[in-house]
Amino acid sequence: MAYANPDVLVSAAWVLEHLKDPKVRIIEVDVDPKQYHAGHIPGAIGLDWTKDLQDPVQRDIPTKEHLETLLGSRGVSHEHTIVLYGDASNWFAAYGFWLLKLYGHKDVRLLDGGRSKWLATESLPMTNEVPSYPPTTYKAQALDLTYRARVVEALEASQKAKAAGAQLVDVRSPDEFSGKVIAPPGMTETAQRAGHIPGAVSVPWGSAVNQDGTFKSADELRQIYVEGKGLKAETPTVAYCRIGERSSHTWFVLKYLLGFKNVKNYDGSWTEYGSMIGVPIERDVR
Repeated sequence: MAYANPDVLVSAAWVLEHLKDPKVRIIEVDVDPKQYHAGHIPGAIGLDWTKDLQDPVQRDIPTKEHLETLLGSRGVSHEHTIVLYGDASNWFAAYGFWLLKLYGHKDVRLLDGGRSKWLATESLPMTNEVPSYPPTTYKAQALDLTYRARVVEALEASQKAKAAGAQLVDVRSPDEFSGKVIAPPGMTETAQRAGHIPGAVSVPWGSAVNQDGTFKSADELRQIYVEGKGLKAETPTVAYCRIGERSSHTWFVLKYLLGFKNVKNYDGSWTEYGSMIGVPIERDVR
């Protein structure tokens, strides 16, 4: 069994062959921008997830105008093939992929294995030089909300899950899902309560990758999500985590690698849901 959309995933060898391709823009997305400045793929543009891909005032995605200015100033056009990679197991690169699809960019791809895979291969080049490309006029499309779930849709999915009319996938760790912890070790506890959304199925994001960070085969992914957890490709599905980055990784797996028909990323995730008054929460610990 092959991936449903194999073109959205590129290898390190593919990137190496296209380092000087004027039709390709390589973008590193990091939650820790020091990683980029310590060394990156030659020609890669560096984006700071916190500053560049988040609204600077309210908790939300950046506006259409912000994204157009950001990418245009870095020499990216809507006609470029964009290849994303980054730190933290490609979580934030996957978030960038999701964001670009929200705004209608046609050709977006992920570097399989991300930054860690590139670094682990001794023959692959790295540089500290920051590229400079001529500015462009980037044209984003209107938001495509078929990719994004809000809290109302998460609640609806929770209710419909009881009758198998929807699927909720919690991609956090088992301890977060059970309610033992609110956030993973070393991360800020951003919600007021621990637990999970009723009706959610626990499938930690890391189930989808090999030890080197590359994605597992289509057959292995199908075994995990479809045969193991009983998820159906035709049933509307919502993925969530803590802040929307790990769930964008699973959203990518379900939608593009396995070909699920209707998958949304709930980027509000547990940070929003776990702090709301009156919403139902389930816990497996006391």
